[in-house]
Amino acid sequence: MSNDFYSGIYNPDVLSCLANLSNDEVFTPPEVANSMLDMLPQELFSDPNTKFLDPACKSGVFLREIAKRLLTGLEPILPDLQQRIDHIFHHQLYGIAITELTSLLSRRGVYCSKYPNSVYSVSRFDDAEGNIRYKRIPHRWKNGKCVFCGAAQSQYDRDEMLELHAYELIHTTKPEDIFKMKFDVIISNPPYQLSDGGNGVSAKPIFQFFVQQAIKLKPKYLSMIIPARWYAGGKGLDEFRESMLNDNHIRKLYDYESSKDCFDGVNIAGGICYFLWDRDNAGNCSITNINKNSTIEMERRLNEFPILIRSNLAISIVHKVLKAGIRPHSNYAYPRNPFGFATNYRGREKYQNGDIEIITSVGTQYVSRKDVTKNTDIIDSYKILIGRLVPSNGELDVDPKDGYKVITDTRLIGPGQINTETYLDIGVFVTETEAQNFEKYLHTKFARFLLRQAVSSVNITRESFRFVPHEDFSEEWPDRRLYAKYGLTDEEIAFIESMIRPMDLTGGED
Repeated sequence: MSNDFYSGIYNPDVLSCLANLSNDEVFTPPEVANSMLDMLPQELFSDPNTKFLDPACKSGVFLREIAKRLLTGLEPILPDLQQRIDHIFHHQLYGIAITELTSLLSRRGVYCSKYPNSVYSVSRFDDAEGNIRYKRIPHRWKNGKCVFCGAAQSQYDRDEMLELHAYELIHTTKPEDIFKMKFDVIISNPPYQLSDGGNGVSAKPIFQFFVQQAIKLKPKYLSMIIPARWYAGGKGLDEFRESMLNDNHIRKLYDYESSKDCFDGVNIAGGICYFLWDRDNAGNCSITNINKNSTIEMERRLNEFPILIRSNLAISIVHKVLKAGIRPHSNYAYPRNPFGFATNYRGREKYQNGDIEIITSVGTQYVSRKDVTKNTDIIDSYKILIGRLVPSNGELDVDPKDGYKVITDTRLIGPGQINTETYLDIGVFVTETEAQNFEKYLHTKFARFLLRQAVSSVNITRESFRFVPHEDFSEEWPDRRLYAKYGLTDEEIAFIESMIRPMDLTGGED
């Protein structure tokens, strides 16, 4: 009956057809919302006392799909349809919209009228908000940043005609005062990031604040769909990663390496995930990897490693490598910007006496040796460079069956050559032979596979090499030798071979 109630109003379903505003504010398809609701104990939808909150409403899809389930589940208790509708909308479903526009859209999606005090609303309220509120609140600025969300004052200190994107849940120290009630279930797809004065992937993530504030409300269950780049931490996410990995109340995690397998046509660097947090039941987490070709589930501890290895099939390989007592190559790689020259540094086009070469994003130029103030001891070493970004914007459009490249083309530079921050100095050696052997090693599928397990966004850092063994590079290490050294099975080898694209020393495919 519940499906009939809404299907007669939405044909086609506006929430399935709706275009996304941006990668920062992604609308949730109804099928994804229902997959998240399926994680919950279904008896919640037969209890007239269960209270649900979506603290970041965009389309109202979560509340609408919950209403469908409650309309069915409560029918034996409240057989009168209008009485059941009124009870559900007045006493069980609550939302906080992220903008004035989405407040109207959410009310239209849930109450069938953007003004629930109108004659068109399926359940009449005394005011125009119903239980889906929107309050325009300001950011609190300090030193050019919002103290709550970190948004840049230069971007969001706006007049009253524009949205402030100061989301209510995360702009208070007391989220419990918003509704002044306890919620059994909090479920949402929060905004992902705001500009902090940078651009694109450099913008500040904010989704973690929604998770943290929701946990403060102490619901029985919490489920949110968020970018998966928290797995390895990074900008603004290291503390959040540590808290998530050590929270044994996260009992289910569904992982999409390609966000397009979850949100049709939407690229989110590092993929997407949604989870179930269970307040009263702690334990291991059931992690499910989902892509177009397969679904693989494994129960494991989230905090087994300092980062979350997303691939269940990769776990046995990483275990074997670590059990061998390796020296992680992250201890030998250099941090970002080793010589102190930013990406936009250009140097001189013509050589002057005492200059050395500097590799920049526009080619080879010159800089005085005495102007190098960092890591002067490796100026005359052999260095292997890679780009700081994963190829093709995190290889978002790569079909897994075609394999991943993982790194950009490598480059060997010699004594008297340095580089700007555009590149990572991922290997530094005294001899050219060692450097050449290491460069070949970086092109093995084995090394790039292990590197990929620690990369969850478009960026590669020194820490991304934490699972890559540092070998004796006076010798060559082809894949067959590495597979044998670490005792990989035929199945494990086949998995690596299927995941990683061949790569020769010119950067092309073998």
